[in-house]
Amino acid sequence: MGKFLVRVFIKNYEDTQNPEVRKKYGMLAGVFGIFCNIMLSVLKIVIGVLSGAFSIVGDAVNNMSDAASSIITLISFKLSGKPADKEHPYGHGRLEYMSGFIVAVLVLAIALNLLKESIVHIIKKTPINVSIVTIIILSCTILVKLYMSIFYMYISRKIKSTAMRVTAVDSRSDCICTSVALISVIVMLVFKVNIDGYAGAIVALFVIKAGIEGARDTLALLLGEGPDEELCEKLQAIAGEYEDILEVHDLRVHDYGPGRRFASMHVEVDAEIGIIRAHEIVDEIERRIVKDGLVSEITIHVDPVDAKDEFSNTIKKELEEKLKIICDSITLHDFRTVHCGDTIKRVTFDITVPYDLGTPDDEIKDTAIKIVKGLSGNPEADIYIDRS
Repeated sequence: MGKFLVRVFIKNYEDTQNPEVRKKYGMLAGVFGIFCNIMLSVLKIVIGVLSGAFSIVGDAVNNMSDAASSIITLISFKLSGKPADKEHPYGHGRLEYMSGFIVAVLVLAIALNLLKESIVHIIKKTPINVSIVTIIILSCTILVKLYMSIFYMYISRKIKSTAMRVTAVDSRSDCICTSVALISVIVMLVFKVNIDGYAGAIVALFVIKAGIEGARDTLALLLGEGPDEELCEKLQAIAGEYEDILEVHDLRVHDYGPGRRFASMHVEVDAEIGIIRAHEIVDEIERRIVKDGLVSEITIHVDPVDAKDEFSNTIKKELEEKLKIICDSITLHDFRTVHCGDTIKRVTFDITVPYDLGTPDDEIKDTAIKIVKGLSGNPEADIYIDRS
């Protein structure tokens, strides 16, 4: 059914790298969600009011919030598809992440209110009136929500959308919420025990959990989440295929929305190949990376080094080994020495350490300077710290 809808309403549906096609996927999901959620919400409100079951009314309100979320999704996909302009040179793609965050906050607000009302119903022990019809209708709504979750997850994977994944998880949570409401109805019918208020509280807690997870995921993207390891490995692998590239470091990826990733990295090359040849190599690497669709744009900085300076290479290895007292995974790059024979006058290099290393940069630098001072000639040191 999901694939059928996509094929009917989206031309060139396989071209998911096309921003226009991607926008249509999001808009289709938005319209589908608005229709289904309003239909379910109205149905549950009628059942809840007639039966007096607060857990069902609460679930109906949750569906209404989902309809509002679908409207936000619809608008965000339309706006995020706008091309870059003077005011927004990197495009409007992060609007999709913002919509996901807004949806999560909306879900949280409604869930907290639902939890409060559930506690009131537990205290007051409000009576409810349910029937077999109630069970049948709730069972049908569970199936509809389950299908919606599958449909949203399908679109999420097709267009690699975090906002759609958040919506899919929310729909799956709704299945659980409605199932809890259904259990409370069955318990009332079979055992004549009213657990409606407790069921409403459980529903609220499930929705709160989904809201927190959705807010966390989308907020991470808005703040600038680091690239996944697979992407970094692919970028480094392409550069590593060229024998003149001696080392790759300082890789950075900036995410401005789906299909709008910009990257930069430094590569070390032997100074003897010349600036023209080095420029040709990095140009070719940049073109390959963009052509493969790994990022929208990449800038590569060339760091020339004297690869045949065996003395400097030996000193670099010696320092790298000694600096492991700071961190086992420490690496050095942009390494240069000014020396006369075996006497070193100046050493310049960058140190790369992990982000999660607790040692402050100043302390790392001071330790490195002390180690450099122990070399022959008591050399000066120009040291810079990078985190990766």
